[in-house]
Amino acid sequence: MKPSEGRSRVVIEEITPQVDGGRYPACRILGDRVLVTAAIFADGHDMLSARLLYRHKSERRWRAVAMQALGNDLWSASFLANKLGTWQFTVQGWVDHFETWVRDLKKRLDAQPTEANPDAAPQDIPLALRIGAIILEHTAKRAKGADAAQLREVVASLRWMADQNAATYEYPITEEFRELVGRYPDLAFATKYEPELTLWVNRERARYSTWYELFPRSASPIPGQHGTFKDVQAQLPEIAAMGFDVLYMPPIHPIGTAFRKGKNNSTVAERDDVGSPWAIGAPRTKENEGGHKAILPELGSFADFADLVEAAKAVNMEIALDIAFQCSPDHPWVKEHPAWFVTRPDGSIQYAENPPKKYQDIYPLNFESSEWRSLWDELKSVFEFWIKRGVKIFRVDNPHTKALPFWEWCTNTLREEHPDVIFLAEAFTRPHVMYSLAKAGFTQSYTYFTWRTTKAELQTYLEEITKPPVSDFFQPNFWPNTPDILHKQLQDGGRTAFMQRIILAATLTANYGIYGPAYELGENEPAKPAAGKTESEEYMDSEKYQIKQRDRNGPNTLVPLITNLNNIRRANPALQSNNSLVFHPVDNPSIMCYSKSAPDGALGENTILVAINLDPFNEQAGWIDLNLKVLNIPYDQNFIVEDLLTGVRYTWHDRSNYVALRPAVQPAHILRITRQT
Repeated sequence: MKPSEGRSRVVIEEITPQVDGGRYPACRILGDRVLVTAAIFADGHDMLSARLLYRHKSERRWRAVAMQALGNDLWSASFLANKLGTWQFTVQGWVDHFETWVRDLKKRLDAQPTEANPDAAPQDIPLALRIGAIILEHTAKRAKGADAAQLREVVASLRWMADQNAATYEYPITEEFRELVGRYPDLAFATKYEPELTLWVNRERARYSTWYELFPRSASPIPGQHGTFKDVQAQLPEIAAMGFDVLYMPPIHPIGTAFRKGKNNSTVAERDDVGSPWAIGAPRTKENEGGHKAILPELGSFADFADLVEAAKAVNMEIALDIAFQCSPDHPWVKEHPAWFVTRPDGSIQYAENPPKKYQDIYPLNFESSEWRSLWDELKSVFEFWIKRGVKIFRVDNPHTKALPFWEWCTNTLREEHPDVIFLAEAFTRPHVMYSLAKAGFTQSYTYFTWRTTKAELQTYLEEITKPPVSDFFQPNFWPNTPDILHKQLQDGGRTAFMQRIILAATLTANYGIYGPAYELGENEPAKPAAGKTESEEYMDSEKYQIKQRDRNGPNTLVPLITNLNNIRRANPALQSNNSLVFHPVDNPSIMCYSKSAPDGALGENTILVAINLDPFNEQAGWIDLNLKVLNIPYDQNFIVEDLLTGVRYTWHDRSNYVALRPAVQPAHILRITRQT
């Protein structure tokens, strides 16, 4: 293919950040300074210049900032992402004939014969000055006003100097003048990287959030009574006081009665069994829509829900809703849109199953339906319905079982209309699928943290998800437990394991959550394993199938530890992002050590160092080998560390420092580093 302009000699490659060659936007947070790097080079030895072009999607004109050469053909510049939504950026590079002339002129002047070096080879400096005058003459034509006048003055000065035929010449160009010329580059043969790259900018809660999950039907203070939104509202001050800023509720919609599940996932429901909230849908009535845009009557009214949303704001929290795109056999969509489901040869609708398991209380949607467009529109409208009612955070159930093209269309369309919306993907699935959901528009994602228990597993996984290229599009959200997952480590390790895992979740990543009050109370009795299985990750008497009331402040509660952890997170910016995470070697495989750092305004740099015992049963001790360069600590010096869990201060020295951790008493140190000795 013939190039559009064969005289464009500059090549631009390897621009960062970009995701899959620009197929998807990279992600940043409002207020971030976005660093853009690129490899920029050309043939020969001419000097190059480059600039970063950027704009918010709502802007017509590009803004530009000069790029700086880093060496070895690498260049960088940055811009401030000060508005939510889509940003566009690209890089432009060109052969800079003025800078090439300046460099060569200086070389000529340095090499001209002088009294000290009369034998130096003569330089044709007058000719060089005339060449410079021609370059600047063209520059003056691009300039305006006083700048153009100043350029013309220098042109005249260079020609006057060239006519003097002097023995020696002084260097005629100042740094201020070079900056002036740089404002009027010759872009006739400039290379502009195509296609333009995109960046999505989220609000701060996308990077730093603390989630608390509860079942509203279990919130009543009266034993055996179905909870309501008003009961949840009454608990908000207590949950907020623990330091949580997102209250997440499982589906709040009507629950089907057909094939309703009983306690402990029994296929036979008793008369008083409340069923699974994820079996969404009841027949449409005059009073109740019956589906994803309706509320389970026992929970309250839309007015009660609106009160809950406002009450959450009053304590600096947000309500997050579960969006589960599946239906009970009673859902209105089943009768009104049968084409949205898979019909079996016998005429019945295909229910969910994972042979030999059967889930007759749930019908999955058919994303290969001939009426897929109407299906997509209706599902998107579910989000819009709740957004209008003040919900801006959604936890999406099993998104990996729905079509990825749908999510890319749905999330990005919604984000363009509502750039402050946050989507959390409950995607315990294969890495490529999990990452594809993030690229498609999910703000945060569940992870494999629950199943990473050893130091090697945790470190390897964290180094993958907190560094580019993954961190350019993926924000992890660590959950030590969920209503679906009671990991064997919690089953076996008891209260100590609960302490260890929440400390890890709260300090390794800036987004984490717990399912409570199960977590505060250390509930760890598993259900009986299914046939052919040796163990289960399901809870005994799972709240998914019954009302389960309990007091989170009961005996041996973890509320004090959780509250302390969340206060520590709020007070230390280092724990509010992931990009500075660094692991430090320890000579004991049961002890893990890592640090995070962040600027902290007038207080200087905020650095947190965590040392944690991963063994829930035994005291472990070891020597930490600190990376002093990362911690910004001089070698062979004392420094102060304050344990934020206990308030105790220690004086440490140089790289090697000793820790001993008893899991049931103090499984971890969360140390804030003070650099004065």
